[in-house]
Amino acid sequence: MKISRMLIGAGVAVAAASLSTVGIATASTPSATPSVAGKHALHACGAPAKGYAACFAQSMVSDNGAKPNAASPSGLNPADIQSAYKLSGSSTATVAIVDAYDDPNAEADLGVYRSQFGLPACTTANGCFKKVNQTGGTKYPRVNASWAVEISLDLDMVTAACPTCHILLVEASSNSFANLAAAVNYAASVPGVVAISNSYGGSDSAETSSYNHPGIAITASSGDSGYGAQSPASYPHVIGVGGTSLTRASNTRGWNETAWSGAGSGCSTLNAKPSWQTSVTQCSGKAISDVSAVADPNTGVSVYDSTSYQGIVGWSVWGGTSAASPIIAAVYALGGNTAGYPASYTWSHASGLFDVTSGSNGTCSPSIWCHAVAGWDGPTGLGTPNGTSAF
Repeated sequence: MKISRMLIGAGVAVAAASLSTVGIATASTPSATPSVAGKHALHACGAPAKGYAACFAQSMVSDNGAKPNAASPSGLNPADIQSAYKLSGSSTATVAIVDAYDDPNAEADLGVYRSQFGLPACTTANGCFKKVNQTGGTKYPRVNASWAVEISLDLDMVTAACPTCHILLVEASSNSFANLAAAVNYAASVPGVVAISNSYGGSDSAETSSYNHPGIAITASSGDSGYGAQSPASYPHVIGVGGTSLTRASNTRGWNETAWSGAGSGCSTLNAKPSWQTSVTQCSGKAISDVSAVADPNTGVSVYDSTSYQGIVGWSVWGGTSAASPIIAAVYALGGNTAGYPASYTWSHASGLFDVTSGSNGTCSPSIWCHAVAGWDGPTGLGTPNGTSAF
């Protein structure tokens, strides 16, 4: 539950006093995705019911109803992601994507994306791609256009960060946490899987064993609603991935990066602090985020999806921390340091990250939960990839 919802009316002073004793932010004004002239944010998935998760993909669409369909990509592309995060080298390790429902055109759409950018085919036939249900079978769940967009975004972002990685798509029967957890557990059982990306979340809940798999980098989006802990990013053994705004610049790096206004952050009241987060003294539980990557739909990524969603079909630009989670999972596959709990390795090699020091996702106290600062902060964690030495 977002702390801000507790601080209402006459109970503000009492609630603030009790929460401040454990270092949790006592007030928060989440920042919505800022609109640009004539556009507003479209969230692929609506708010989830208790026990269910929402996907975090979102796009900026025209206020006049015009659809952002295009004959060619106009967002950030693989060369941009690799340039911004100094990614090089190759890996044929497998990155698993866990999402709900079926994207019937997942493999074909991935083929269009890869062909557009001159990348080698990744297909079932050549052993690079595989799609299964949550138990590893081929009886897929029903089609859901919202989650099909999410799946396309996830597959494209793994490709963008690691074009040589193999991809396993595991489709949960529904967006219930029970089914998604079953899908994660199956993915972790597949030989060769070194990372599992989860671009979804719901209210803070206690971790289950399904998300605790040493030797695998399990990443999860921090959310798109500003301050407030969400699961599974709040789980101790999951790498919570925050979000940034990423733009080209005439500096040494070639890019500017700030905290994205929608990036999730927070302190779990239900999950213990992992041992590698001891430097985060403002929280007695799991702190979110650990690391981050581009998420702002205003500086979003190119996605190809042929399953029509609210009239959007073909090339369009998407963002949300849904984009960040698969990017980070793919970087772990490139880096290869996934022994034990990979988050621990990243926390001890933070010098291998770009430290994001400006931008915010709202107003809160202490401000580190909502404002990017030198070192760790809530919206961007320790920072974004600067090569693979922290992964």
